Amino acid sequence: MALDQLDVDEYDTQMTFLEHVEALRWHLIRSLVAIVLGAIIAFVKGPYIFDTILLGPTRNDFWSFRKLCQLGEKLGKPETLCIGDMDFVVKTVNIQEQFYQHFMIAAIGGLIFAMPYILFEIYRFIKPALRSTEKRYSGLVIGFASLLFFIGILFGYFILTPISVNFLGTYTLSDSIVREFTVASVVSFISLLTLGAGVIFELPIVIYFLAKIGILTADTMKAYRRVAFVVILILSAVITPPDVTSQIILSMPILVLYEIGIVIARKVAPKTPIELPEK
Repeated sequence: MALDQLDVDEYDTQMTFLEHVEALRWHLIRSLVAIVLGAIIAFVKGPYIFDTILLGPTRNDFWSFRKLCQLGEKLGKPETLCIGDMDFVVKTVNIQEQFYQHFMIAAIGGLIFAMPYILFEIYRFIKPALRSTEKRYSGLVIGFASLLFFIGILFGYFILTPISVNFLGTYTLSDSIVREFTVASVVSFISLLTLGAGVIFELPIVIYFLAKIGILTADTMKAYRRVAFVVILILSAVITPPDVTSQIILSMPILVLYEIGIVIARKVAPKTPIELPEK
């Protein structure tokens, strides 16, 4: 493909390495500002986020638990699927713990709120290297990436987190052990598990860009499918608590996303390399 098929006005081949670094710096600064603005909102709503959102999966009246119980009633086995009270308390052991965790909630909340804008800044950085035909669909790519991220967040929060909290919150080694969890452990466990699911759901977007530049192909992904499945299972085991159920629940959508990635890689693979002008 000849260079004249590119948007020459925006594909500036005269930019030096330092100019590219400077451009990247400003994209990072604008993304950081967006995160800070989102963090301010999350900080103001910190008590609500902690009481209602983060502690939601620790209560048996949580939405996921109620739906599970309703399913059990329809199947005639409510005692099997209905979740009872989780007999543990959330406490603080350090005088500064609640203050620090308030900032942790704000930081993670700011990152989640700002993610669509961060994806937009990533697109702006790589935009000059795109062909004019590709730029027409850039809005769809950003929207799809944002959609995948928030679907992952919802999956992590409403499916993965409740199961994990119920397993670990009720697991006991001995009846003599009192289950008391610190604020820091609860905040980090639920928020990072949910955020991690959102990030993992970006897999098709990562595959899209790797395929565009020719690093990854559909044939390669198919050839290493078994290896990828093993890696996905290991990744799920690292991210999730040490119970098989959570690992399987997380690995299933990742496997589906991997198969979708194979289709994407086949569709967007470059037919011929881009020819840059000789110096």
